[in-house]
Amino acid sequence: MSSVKNSPKRPRIPNGDASPTQPAAVDGRAGRSGGPRVSRTLLYGLAGSGLLWAAQPPLNAWPLAWLAPIPWLILVRHRSLTGRRPYVALWLAGCCFWLAALHWLRLPHPATSLGWVALSLYLGIYLPLFVGLSRVAVHRWRCPVALAAPVVWVGLELAQARLLSGFSMAGLAHTQHRWLELIQISDLAGAYAVSFVLMCSAACLARIVPLDDAVGGLARRWSAAALWPLLPLAVVLGSALAYGHLRLRDDRTRPGPKVALIQGSIDTEMKHDPTEHQRIHDQYFELSRRAGRQHPDLDLIVWPETMFRDPFIVAGPDARLPAEWTGSRESFDRLVAQRQALIESQALLLGAPLLLGLDTLHFDSDAARRYNSALFIDRGGRLGPRYDKMHRVMFGEFVPLANHFPWLYKLTPLGGGLDAGGQPEAFDLGSTRLAANICFESTVPHFIRSQVAMLARRGQEPDVLVNLTNDGWFWGSSELDQHLACAVFRAVECRKPFLIAANTGFSAWIDADGRILRRGPRRDTGIIVADVRLDGRSSRYLHWGDWPAAACLAACLGLLVSGLVDRRRTALPAS
Repeated sequence: MSSVKNSPKRPRIPNGDASPTQPAAVDGRAGRSGGPRVSRTLLYGLAGSGLLWAAQPPLNAWPLAWLAPIPWLILVRHRSLTGRRPYVALWLAGCCFWLAALHWLRLPHPATSLGWVALSLYLGIYLPLFVGLSRVAVHRWRCPVALAAPVVWVGLELAQARLLSGFSMAGLAHTQHRWLELIQISDLAGAYAVSFVLMCSAACLARIVPLDDAVGGLARRWSAAALWPLLPLAVVLGSALAYGHLRLRDDRTRPGPKVALIQGSIDTEMKHDPTEHQRIHDQYFELSRRAGRQHPDLDLIVWPETMFRDPFIVAGPDARLPAEWTGSRESFDRLVAQRQALIESQALLLGAPLLLGLDTLHFDSDAARRYNSALFIDRGGRLGPRYDKMHRVMFGEFVPLANHFPWLYKLTPLGGGLDAGGQPEAFDLGSTRLAANICFESTVPHFIRSQVAMLARRGQEPDVLVNLTNDGWFWGSSELDQHLACAVFRAVECRKPFLIAANTGFSAWIDADGRILRRGPRRDTGIIVADVRLDGRSSRYLHWGDWPAAACLAACLGLLVSGLVDRRRTALPAS
């Protein structure tokens, strides 16, 4: 994507997204004049990053998200980028946003600071990609910036959600999770639909900003004719809000179960101390007992991820005993039976069905496996289905290649990894069916959607989604807010109530419109009793999946190829 001054003559671009008097350069080689021009590109990049960060927690200045992309879009519209390395400057600006937005990754352990920096360096790549690919669309293909920018942004968001196990927190759409009328379009194309509207609106506003033939000037005068981009902005935003208004008025709810979400607020580092296990259990049991006394008609009590500290042990008759076990096979079988009886007794003592977050040790003939699980126990103390977490967090629950090179775990604070579960599970609660997900699984839109779709194909489509999480690693930071915002979108995308049992917050009761009906405290104990109402509406996103976003990603790949081919052509010497 180099300067085209020596390229074959190209037609002028009449749409005003690039200079109408000269062909556009899209790689920043034009106009090199040293440091000040590099700093201007960096300034625009940092301005957008700063505004987008302010729109995120902890500041939560969400209206700024509508303005945050404008500095980046001005760079897209300019005839050329300034400086010797403008895309490096934009990468640094992107890194700054992610370092600030994900600062909580450094809190669990000193070693996780390396992951914080590494993830931010990777995610920072998406800003220069956005600007570069949008410039190809605007300047090479004469695509209006109000169409090019949202298509490229959504395509890159999908790539970010899929690559390297996927990361979808602190997104552009998440800043709007409180605007119920707007986020209803998520049942059409996921949170990507909200990002599309935000970026399209920002591009229309950026299109109004007058530019001269140089870089960064504001030479043209404002005029009424220059305000025409407000019309497509009004159409796009008005259509989204009209759809949202109609969906919010479409009430097809019916009574569902009464569920108690227990938030014991135990700092995560404490659970590694075996002497604290009994205290943790006693605290959660007492909160559960209190919920049962206040609400004798409870249909379910939910404990957060891993807060039942005694592991659930599963061993078949041909299971190989663990290497560290020094007793007989009979004594091991007695231990397994005792652990299961302990778990079964909890529901009997509380007089209500339980959904417990715990570790599972599964021994079979060839290996021992460890899972992060959600185990259902019915009112009579009978063990029901067990869901084992399927989507593990890289460097949090597993290290790549560590199955072949176990010594890699010695370089991390993990001590050992978790195995991935094989399939989603549904839990029947009378006439209601629930499906559990664990921790950061709720942040990945296609994962939750695929689980619901898979259960539906098995004739077990859930009525309610339940997330068991332990965000105590992050000490009440803005991670709690970001995690909660993701759950709001999962509820709307699937049109299902979404319940969260979180150790240190935020436990929450979210209805199928994405409305947070009740939220637990930040890093404190609490009980949320949700009188869940089931929703009868359908979701296009459950049927279509990510195809609309995938089309945007395909367009990004086409723009990338186009830019690389054009760069190669302009780099060839004249024959």
